[in-house]
Amino acid sequence: MVTTGTALAAGLALTATPGTGTPAVAASPRRAPGDFQPPVRLVLPPPSGPHALGTVALHLSDRSRRDPWVAARPVRELMVQLWYPARAATGLPRAPWMTGQAAKVFQQTGYLLPEYATLPDTHARIGTAADTRRGRRPVILYSHGHGQHRSSSTALVEELVGHGYIVVTIDHTFDAGQVEFPGGRVEKYAMPPFTAEDDDPVILKAVDVRVADTRFVLEELSRRVRGRRDPLPHGLGDILDLSRTGMFGHSLGGATAASAMAAGVPIAAGANLDGSLFGPVVTKGLRKPFLLMSEDADSNPSWPEIWPRLRGWRRHLRLTGTRHFSYTDYETFMPQAASRLGATDEQLAEFIGPLDGARGIDVQRHFLLAYFDLHLRGHHAPILEGPSPRYPEVRFIGGVK
Repeated sequence: MVTTGTALAAGLALTATPGTGTPAVAASPRRAPGDFQPPVRLVLPPPSGPHALGTVALHLSDRSRRDPWVAARPVRELMVQLWYPARAATGLPRAPWMTGQAAKVFQQTGYLLPEYATLPDTHARIGTAADTRRGRRPVILYSHGHGQHRSSSTALVEELVGHGYIVVTIDHTFDAGQVEFPGGRVEKYAMPPFTAEDDDPVILKAVDVRVADTRFVLEELSRRVRGRRDPLPHGLGDILDLSRTGMFGHSLGGATAASAMAAGVPIAAGANLDGSLFGPVVTKGLRKPFLLMSEDADSNPSWPEIWPRLRGWRRHLRLTGTRHFSYTDYETFMPQAASRLGATDEQLAEFIGPLDGARGIDVQRHFLLAYFDLHLRGHHAPILEGPSPRYPEVRFIGGVK
């Protein structure tokens, strides 16, 4: 669950690149001469909330740390992206799902090769003014899976923002598949090989690095809000409420959320989307609210181990008909691209499960929003109180507390 996982065959014979968990470049499917098919233009599902969306990317440098993965880098550099409720601004461009140079690397080394798919734009306008009419907004951090990137779960991010949250997505440099910095410089994945063992030193180091990244991002945001020296889009600094902060992540990003909370990073509520847990948090547990959402399988031994040590509010929700990557934008992209890739229904189900992708995203959005509404806004959340005929796909594992 910390790596990219099983590749979608889809007639492309994709394989994992040794040591990275990311798929290698694949050969094109055989097609008859003259049988040209244009790439599929992917789209993200629109968020359901009432708010327009704005976004801005920030280049952050933590001068207190050398980069832990590349010794030649004397400073730890990160790219983060702030997503926020905005004033409607139709004249400004929509942000791409992934910036240009990073997208080239992503498409050359992943499932969605450029001859098969065109990456989408998001629903957020770049740099538009924040909506300040309803005051300060809770902040939610997002941490991607190992080898993935800050855009990996944009469909979930946009839903939270559409309902009034500010979401900060973090690229963990050299752990991410690719990160583009200002000027078009792209830093690619550079972690050493590791095993799937819970005590693998590389994985334990990766979690520690990510926790330090998370702490630094919150400190840097606080500094910018206090000092007002570094420009943010108009009004954004006025609505960042860092006293109400949550965090969620997919795979190793979910482990990051748990470990950051255990390490004292000021996060009030965390959510783990199908990620194994590592390090001290497994045996020490947490006293703050924590949500576990899993694929349709009993494949994570760290979850039963931590479950009795989650001493605050807790839920383990299993979404029937899903797989590990159902909690990323592959859940919506792969059904759109399947016919162009030549994928069978069986191959698609092997990768993201048999549950309809649109339904999968819709259920995830509802439960994640309800969770943060409950713990960051104090709103009643009936769907988190037990099984419901409205959501028959969601199983409550281990009861409620």
